[in-house]
Amino acid sequence: MAVIFLVGVLGNGTLVLIFIRHRTMRNVPNTYILSLALGDLLIMVNCIPFTSTLYTLESWPYGEFVCKLSEATKDVSVGVSVFTLTALSAERYCAIVNPIRRHISTKPLTVVTAGCIWILSILLALPAAIFANIRQANTSDDRIIDYCSPFPEEFGPTYQKSNVLIKFLAFYAVPLCVIAAFYILMARHLVLSTRNMPGELQGQSNQVKARKKVAKMVLAFVIIFIVCFLPYHTFMLWFHFYENSHSEYNHFWHAYRIIGFCLSYLNSCINPIALYCVSKAFRKHFNRYLLCWFVRSSPVDEISMNHIYSSTRNHRQSSVLTSHYSIAHSEKT
Repeated sequence: MAVIFLVGVLGNGTLVLIFIRHRTMRNVPNTYILSLALGDLLIMVNCIPFTSTLYTLESWPYGEFVCKLSEATKDVSVGVSVFTLTALSAERYCAIVNPIRRHISTKPLTVVTAGCIWILSILLALPAAIFANIRQANTSDDRIIDYCSPFPEEFGPTYQKSNVLIKFLAFYAVPLCVIAAFYILMARHLVLSTRNMPGELQGQSNQVKARKKVAKMVLAFVIIFIVCFLPYHTFMLWFHFYENSHSEYNHFWHAYRIIGFCLSYLNSCINPIALYCVSKAFRKHFNRYLLCWFVRSSPVDEISMNHIYSSTRNHRQSSVLTSHYSIAHSEKT
């Protein structure tokens, strides 16, 4: 968990620093990435130090205010991350399928969308902020311990089941279906467009290789999303909907719960790593700030990255910039 915290804070913190210090990185899709990084950074700073206590200490030591803060910020952060990832998948789909018409996605509209995502996430987190409380439980050796719970005892099991089900649908099932749909349609478009190219160009064009790379990358994102969040949600559904879950809770389910907890936060570390692997522009800045590789900035690379998401007036650029377009396009999409 300490490794997840360190990588997540450094990776997402560096992303935020890149957007603040480099004007050339402030475009439409990067606005979503900034929102995603802020959500991931919030969950790292406000959740992991407190919720990890559940697996290391016997009793909750921080009081009711921190309990409410931890549970609420966890829901806000997860909501921002998942909803932003959904919006970003839609933007990537539009960028690949119709790169000219997607310019209707202006930066002000993107900022408004990102703001609405945060507002929706805060609204979904209000129950945790209001009802989270400190509860007591008896241990096997007749000791009483305190623990932080998002479920008020007086509301009974009905509230617990409805809360778990709503979070599963809002934070996992529905976004996953939307993301999977966009990614599958994107991959299908890339495959069909590759097949429709002249046979003598196949295997020789950089565009063909770039499209195959993007198709594999987006499918990998779907798999990562499923793997990171599936154990957490399956445990919560089993624990709250299975009648004998309390009596059958053993070392296996305890270990499964910890694994699901770690994997759900591991997802917040993957985005900076993925950007480092696929984007030359982000990799250059990451190397500069994290690895102290002060590589001399290349004006052509920065112009090429902006060329993907700029308006159609960039068609005035020279053929030298055009030769860099397909490479930059594959990195950004």
